[in-house]
Amino acid sequence: MLLAIDTSTKFASIALFDGEKILAEENWLSRESHTLQLMPKIVNMMETQGLEPSDLEVISVALGPGSFTGLRIGMAVAKGLAFSLKIDLVGIPTLDFLAYPFFYQPLPVWSILEAGRGRIYTAGYKRVGKKWKRLTDYMALAWEDLPSKVADGKAIFCGEIDQYGREFIERAFGGKATVADPAFSLRRAGFLAQMAYKLWLSSHKDDPASLSPIYLKGL
Repeated sequence: MLLAIDTSTKFASIALFDGEKILAEENWLSRESHTLQLMPKIVNMMETQGLEPSDLEVISVALGPGSFTGLRIGMAVAKGLAFSLKIDLVGIPTLDFLAYPFFYQPLPVWSILEAGRGRIYTAGYKRVGKKWKRLTDYMALAWEDLPSKVADGKAIFCGEIDQYGREFIERAFGGKATVADPAFSLRRAGFLAQMAYKLWLSSHKDDPASLSPIYLKGL
């Protein structure tokens, strides 16, 4: 059983995955209340599914980029559970699993997280054969800098895209670009769980003592 935890931004998500199906998932606007909300929601989800802490085999956690405070809280809870239960820990970059639902799309996918003050965190992805490939580094930039990063403008944009962002993408890329609908842009811990579980089955695990969030400078 895998528990996935994502507190990268003001939106949070948790999920339980048994290797075949998502048993439960909750996504919510936490704002600045991760500390108060996260553990009670995990406990409630576990109890609802009739699970004990001893049923967990691995914890997965979103690594960011994102909010310094949000990432710190999620990482602390994930590490604490891994240490106390003596189970494995797997970290996945947030932009990676945000884009993952679009794996079967032929166009490049750009995942976006709000970084504050009119800036965003972003990275580009594309399916190459049967593999999901990240095309760029993880970047922190202004909306106005985005067009220079997107080859020929043909892409799908997903994630935390506010009204300004939608209007900017429409102006900058016209009909070449598609902005995913809100339901498809929701950052879901279920996809974090799936990606982490595949890595875990391949014998990948992270060291709780050294695993750290991805913080991007230049903001």
